[in-house]
Order: sequence, then structure tokens, then C-alpha cells
Amino acid sequence: MAELKKIAVLTSGGDSQGMNAAVRAVVRSAIYHGIDVFGIQRGYQGLLNQDIFPMTIRSVGDIIQRGGTILQSARCLEFLKPAGQQKGADILREYGIDGLVVIGGDGSYNGANKLSKLGIKTMGLPGTIDNDISFTDYTIGFDTAVSVVVDAINKLRDTMSSHERSSVVEVMGRHCGDIALHAGLASGAETILVPEMPFDLDEVADRMKDNFARGKRHSIIIVAEGVGKGEDIAQALKDRHASIDARVTVLGHIQRGGSPTPADRNLASRLGDFAVRKLIEGESGKACGIINGELTLTDIDLVVNSKKEFDLETYNLALRLSQ
Repeated sequence: MAELKKIAVLTSGGDSQGMNAAVRAVVRSAIYHGIDVFGIQRGYQGLLNQDIFPMTIRSVGDIIQRGGTILQSARCLEFLKPAGQQKGADILREYGIDGLVVIGGDGSYNGANKLSKLGIKTMGLPGTIDNDISFTDYTIGFDTAVSVVVDAINKLRDTMSSHERSSVVEVMGRHCGDIALHAGLASGAETILVPEMPFDLDEVADRMKDNFARGKRHSIIIVAEGVGKGEDIAQALKDRHASIDARVTVLGHIQRGGSPTPADRNLASRLGDFAVRKLIEGESGKACGIINGELTLTDIDLVVNSKKEFDLETYNLALRLSQ
């Protein structure tokens, strides 16, 4: 067992719903175990600026239901360089901080990995709506983001069917199509375009035309941003069949906002507490995750150097049900 007296927590990269719940869990679990907790404002930039402050139980009151992050986030180009990473490690030592919990995506994990190699006890929590972190089934914020997209599609179906139009919905996912995939399955989308899978727009356009000829009143095409712009996809479909009336909706950053779902709040709470307990047990340089309902630890170096496997089974299910 490692004797921990002080730990710190920061959020980095793009915000995701449930980050506040994770911060709350880290702070309250640490205090429960008699450990002092410090918050680092604005991610790694705040670390280098020494924007570090003590947190109490009251610091995290009334935040579990709030989206975003009370610790805020910022880009930090200085921390991408070895000198910046060494400076961050030195600052943590100056403050007597024994362990650091980093909540964020792959870039945040890379920072935590660098600090770990410099001798800082680190633990990573997967906070990103994209669900693109390997060695975890789900990331904090993913469930909420999918719910936001599904709610938008439900509304779009109402107006699209009234005018017998098609709707192209562009969602986040530059390298990972999980939001498009899971929202598409949950909303009954006719077409799901993701960067992991090849597609033929001629085939998509032909199917849309045939569906309308059989009496279908609307069509929903979900496009992950890594595939291309929704406007370009819509124009390409119109170019193939002039009868296709495709309107575009780009959901953008609305996918990151809003109150986290109970699933995200619970996942964040479990992972935050888990990270603190594992630091107390002497673990370091690890990424926390959940696989088949069980909390897991994986070397963060392995996580940042691995690409998450695409869920082909779910993709094929959505394809079968979209007919």
C-alpha cells in the first residue's frame, strides 16, 4: 500500500458530460480515505501556470448533474514538448502531490503517460464523447452524446416525414464512428456512414430512391465527421438522383452539452473512486476502464499506443435492421 497524502485532479481536452461527476468522485473518495485533494484549473496549461487550489467536499457539491467541467479545459502546446512535461512534473513535486488523476481523451492520456515516465504517479479516466479510448467499452460522456443525437433525430423525423424529405445528420467522430453507429441504431437510421467502414454513395442514393418509390416518407442518413461534411454528402446524393431532397443538420458542439445521463454519472462515479483506490494500493501509470461491466486497469502506455477496435457486430446489426 502506498502512503498518499496529496493527490490532484485535472480535466483536459474536449469536455464531456460526466466529467464533473468524475471530479466529484475523485475528491470525495480521496477525502474519505484521509487524503488532501487539489484541483488543477484548465488542464495541463493550468498545471504549468500553477493554477492549483485545495478542494473540499463542498467544492464538488451540486455538480453531479452538470455538463462541462468545473475545472475547465485548455489547449497547451508547451506541454507537448519534453521541457514542458518536465516542468509539470517538477511543479507537482513542489506542491508535494503524490498522485495525479487525469480525466480526458487520447491527448490527455498522452500527457499522463509522459508524467508517469517522469516518476509521477498517474491514473487516467476516459472522459470523451467519442468513445475512442481502447481497453474500455465506454467512455464518460458517450452515452449522453448518443442520447443528444437520438433526441435530435427524433425531432428531425417529424419534420422530414411531413415534407417527404431526407435528412443528413452530421455528428462528431473524426476517427471513431461510435456516436454515429450507436445513435443510428437507436434511432432507426436508414444509413450510417463511419470512417471505419467503406461505403458506396451510388448504392446509398439508389436505396433512398427505391425506398421513396415504395412509399417511404423520409430517410435519415447519419454521417460521422471523419467521413466528410454533411453538406458534401447531401450534394453528392442529389447529384446522383435529382429527386432526392436532402436537408443537412450539423449537430456540432451541442453533442457535448447538457446534463449527463444516469449511465454517465454512474460510470464517472465508479471510475473516479476506482482511480483513487488504485492509487492508494500503489498502482500508477494506468488507465481505468470498464469491460463487460467490470472496472479494469491497463497500462496507459499500451492504451495510448492502441487503436480501439470497431464494433463490427453492432454495425452489421444496424445494417440488417435498416432495410
